[in-house]
Amino acid sequence: MTDRINISGQIRLLGGKKLADYLAGQIVDGKLKPCMKLPPERELSERFNISRGAVRRVLALFRQQELISQSIGSGTFVTERAALLANPDPQDQVSAISTSPAELMVARQLIEPLMPGLIVQNATVVDFQRMAECIERSEAALTIEEFEHWDEQLHKALAHATHNSFFVQVLNLTNQVRAQGEWGRLKRNSLTPENRRCYEVQHREIVAALTDRDAELARKRLLEHLQQIEMNLFGINS
Repeated sequence: MTDRINISGQIRLLGGKKLADYLAGQIVDGKLKPCMKLPPERELSERFNISRGAVRRVLALFRQQELISQSIGSGTFVTERAALLANPDPQDQVSAISTSPAELMVARQLIEPLMPGLIVQNATVVDFQRMAECIERSEAALTIEEFEHWDEQLHKALAHATHNSFFVQVLNLTNQVRAQGEWGRLKRNSLTPENRRCYEVQHREIVAALTDRDAELARKRLLEHLQQIEMNLFGINS
């Protein structure tokens, strides 16, 4: 199964094969899930009896495969792309790969504004705490990758706050599409400091409306947010 992760030949030259095999196996088996944080380099070095340099080389190869992301001060996280390797249904992978960013944005604007009604009814204190954490982490992010990670986590928190598995599954498919290279290219090109500040304000407005149990205002703010993302991604003038 781990041959689906194309690093084995390079690892033999670099050392750290046991660590690479372990990480690859955990990803393929679905035990290392998207957004899970890996142990620190020091801990991995001690656990697998290899140098920290070897650990860094292994992680660098996984990063090149876009299976992990690394942010200074935050750590190393499994990416959404890793979920494709653990997906037992090849058709799900084909569906995600064949969905373009433009198609994704159309679908998101139809589906995600349905969530606030359920969130207002079903969300718990823990759900709102998770939303607040995601907002704080995204605003503190030092890199585009880190901001994108916590942006994904906020939308994931919204889906989970519906306490409806349909929206969670839709969110999972959304993140599979976002893990594709084309989405990353569009995001990097469009995520200017000005656009990022706009997203941060919109995130706070959405969560504030949900916290006030104002479903209609939250729906409006969420739709505005998605429309703004679409305009920024594709250079559409308002």
